[in-house]
Amino acid sequence: MTSQTRFQSIFRPGLFDDQVILVTGGGSGIGRCIAHELASLGATPVIAGRREEPLLEVVKEIQGVGGRAEHVCLNIREREAVDTTIAELVQQHGRLDGVVNNAGGQFPIEAGELKPKGWIAVIDTNLNGTWWVTQAAYRHAFREQGHGAIVNMVADVWVGAPGMVHTGAARAGVMNMTITLAAEWAREGVRVNAVAPGPILTSGLGKYPEEIQRRTLDEARTTPPARLGTESEVSSAVVYLLSPAAAYVSGEVMKVDGATSVYKGHMVPLGNHAGTPRWDGFHLKPKLGGLYADEAPKKGGSE
Repeated sequence: MTSQTRFQSIFRPGLFDDQVILVTGGGSGIGRCIAHELASLGATPVIAGRREEPLLEVVKEIQGVGGRAEHVCLNIREREAVDTTIAELVQQHGRLDGVVNNAGGQFPIEAGELKPKGWIAVIDTNLNGTWWVTQAAYRHAFREQGHGAIVNMVADVWVGAPGMVHTGAARAGVMNMTITLAAEWAREGVRVNAVAPGPILTSGLGKYPEEIQRRTLDEARTTPPARLGTESEVSSAVVYLLSPAAAYVSGEVMKVDGATSVYKGHMVPLGNHAGTPRWDGFHLKPKLGGLYADEAPKKGGSE
């Protein structure tokens, strides 16, 4: 294996040797990238999702470059299924070292037009699903082991989420849950953190209407980094929070957004500018669609 054929992680090889880490939503996008990076560092990522086909594809990708990976079909909205699946996973491996609650979903809509079914679906996935997975991991593994690391995926909702009130409410709930559990579960050696990505170049963006895709691209060019973030930049933050380097980090919500969430355009106009260097250690291109297809980095490494 060479650096050209597997994930170019900035972390040392073997960092997660023999560890088992559950990655929900691991069949595509950021979750797929995280699974690849963890596998390249010695972990066995267990990727979970509702559809088996993309999970099998990611497992095959990882095994194709010499890594280990497994998959489980799981709808995180279903509490009993989550509890059973995680209990079986722990029994099979005898351990569970970390959880990345990456699964989520939302859709753009004006708040006044949001139907109850849409509200419930997004809350069930982003908030309730995250909680079912987190609690099951604690009950079946972390509490008895006396250690464990959880990283929740949230979003930039500090100033609300106009056009996506459902996910704004859910992600804010996950942030508070993160802080609460970090304090409550510290006595069992469990750390709980979250990562809040800004606009990231990933497959999920290509599913939005073309108008939103174009607006996102145009706006990104006038932000502090003058670009969209990469999957690798989010993955490296997740890996750090799972690692021993973050042993004294818990209850933190880490922004990975190039300062887009604090940018005040009317006060500090930037216009089009060169932007910040990109880090992209992922040896496989993001699976993009729509207007984003031409934005993908052509190779790994910083520009």
